[in-house]
Amino acid sequence: MQPKIFAHRGASRHAPENTMDAFKLAYQQGADGIETDVHLTKDRVPVLMHDERVNRTTNGTGYIKDYTFSQLEKLDAGTWFSPHFAGCRILQLDELLEWIRDKPLYLNIELKNNKIDYSHLESIVCERLSQYRLLHRTTLSMFNPLSIRRLQSLNQPDGLALLTSSRIKNPVWSANQAGANALHIKYARLSQKIVDACHRRDMAVRVYTVNKPKQIRRCFSTGCNGIFTDVPQVAVEYREKFTNT
Repeated sequence: MQPKIFAHRGASRHAPENTMDAFKLAYQQGADGIETDVHLTKDRVPVLMHDERVNRTTNGTGYIKDYTFSQLEKLDAGTWFSPHFAGCRILQLDELLEWIRDKPLYLNIELKNNKIDYSHLESIVCERLSQYRLLHRTTLSMFNPLSIRRLQSLNQPDGLALLTSSRIKNPVWSANQAGANALHIKYARLSQKIVDACHRRDMAVRVYTVNKPKQIRRCFSTGCNGIFTDVPQVAVEYREKFTNT
C-alpha cells in the first residue's frame, strides 16, 4: 500500500496554515489527507490552530482558552502570511468536518493538550467526528499519553497515534504502552529499525514534517505508512516517481 500524504496544516507553504484556503489548496494538489490542530475556546468550541496563543498567526494576542469563539472569528488569520489572504478566519472544527465529509480525504487531528490539558477535549472532538460520520477515516494524535488512555473509554476514531519528540528513547515501546495503534515521529528519528518494529506490532508509523525531496524519498524507501508535509504537491510527484521506478 502506498504511503499516505497528509497536508500539514493544509498546504501551509502556499497558504496560511489551518485555514480553509490551505485545506482547499491541499485537496487540489492531490493530498490524501489533511492534518490540523485543535484547541478549545473559553466557551468550549474546538478550533483549528497550532499555537496555544493567537499572536503568531493573527492580529490578536493572548491564549485561545481566554477567547470565546465569537471573539476569535473576528481576528484576521491571513494577513500575517500575505496581504492576499487578508480576512482569513480562524475555523471551528465543525467547518472542516462539514467540508471534508463528502471528499475522499483522511483526517489527522492533533489534540493540542500537552501544554494546556483542556478538560473534555477528547470527548468533544469524538462527538463531532461521530456526528459527521468520520470516525472511520480519522486519526487523533497527541504528545500526551494520558489523552490516549482517556480516549479508550469513548467512541473513538480508528486511529490513535502517539506523537514523539527526540527526547523519548524508545518511541515504539512508548506508543505501545500508551495504547496507541500508530506512532508519529520527527524525520530526524526515522530509521528502518523503528519502521520495522512498528510494523511487527501492527502499528502504523508516519513521519513529520517532510518537505525536501531527498527526505521525502527516504521516507518512502522505509515503507512508512505516511508523511506530513507542507508541500503536498511535491510529495505527490515524488511518490509517483518512487512507485514507478
